[in-house]
Amino acid sequence: MNKTYSAKRADIERRWWVIDASGRVLGRLATEVAALLLGKGKPLYSPHLDCGDHVVVINAAKVRVTGKKARDKVYYRHTGYPGGLRKVVLNKMLETHPSRVIEHAVKGMLPHNRRGRAMLRRLRVYAGDSHPHQAQVQSRRRR
Repeated sequence: MNKTYSAKRADIERRWWVIDASGRVLGRLATEVAALLLGKGKPLYSPHLDCGDHVVVINAAKVRVTGKKARDKVYYRHTGYPGGLRKVVLNKMLETHPSRVIEHAVKGMLPHNRRGRAMLRRLRVYAGDSHPHQAQVQSRRRR
């Protein structure tokens, strides 16, 4: 009689991935990163466990968007004070903080609970092509 195997915390093995964002479309890149953070490609994937990998995204400043998103997409935040709604257009955000664009896109694709916040802590995004995680990284993902 076969039984369904349920993964345990001790069975989780985390790998490190480096993804080059230069010339890649933002949404397609974010779905790939979210799948790695969730651990969807692993045979031991369990939806109730955080079994994803560490992801390092380099060249975030060279990410590409399609259509008119570069000038029409707006990021909102609130300072917490009355009348404190702030808006930033995607073009301006890519100039000032390119890593936040990818972090924001990936954050929306992860679970909106403490498990999703733990997954987001394993995402590192860098605007340039250098990163301080050379010792941890064993594999490089290229599409």
